[in-house]
Amino acid sequence: MQINEELIRKITEEVMRQLNADAPKKQSCVNSLAGQDRINPEKTSYAGYPKAKVGTDPKEVVIGVGAAFQREIKKTINGIPLEDVIKNVKAGIEEEGMVPRVVKILDTSDVCFMALEAAKLSGSGIGVGIQSKGTTVIHQKDLYPLSNLELFPQAPLMNLDTYRKIGQNAAKYVKGEQVVPIPCTNDPMTRPKYQVKAAIMHIAETEQLDPDMGIIEWEE
Repeated sequence: MQINEELIRKITEEVMRQLNADAPKKQSCVNSLAGQDRINPEKTSYAGYPKAKVGTDPKEVVIGVGAAFQREIKKTINGIPLEDVIKNVKAGIEEEGMVPRVVKILDTSDVCFMALEAAKLSGSGIGVGIQSKGTTVIHQKDLYPLSNLELFPQAPLMNLDTYRKIGQNAAKYVKGEQVVPIPCTNDPMTRPKYQVKAAIMHIAETEQLDPDMGIIEWEE
């Protein structure tokens, strides 16, 4: 990512203001930076990519990745290559006998909505949403956006084994098996430590949205 020092300063100031403010007064860091220079001056064009279609295979699990995934952003917030992330989620799905399909979500950068859109495209009705910074959700097509099956918000604490287990659990939901939620490590210092980087990565992802393209088939 091309990161302007002035932009980082503004983001840092906004994050600190949020951390010190009362909850009702908090505002979105992204909204407060409206009109500022882009993090990535160039916007990737996906013209010519095939639009994603609703699957018919009842064994299919669709993985919906973020708009900047493997292009403007190549590693998660804690430095895991996104290529390895997707390989492990797919491997987990395949180990349970299910079939993974990857799409790129270009009309939202909210991970819950990404996962829900993936689930609606999935032949099984189960989908996985992965933001480029690593935050992940397992969703089911007939649930409300925030009523997901499993949420993994602590991206800085996730590793490849976690992503593989996410794939396995998604596949188990398809099979109707009893699913044991994946234990998530919690560190109260994670948010303040990674807040600025998370904000920058989210802005970089949101910049790449292309609602006219919507959702495309994606295999890098």
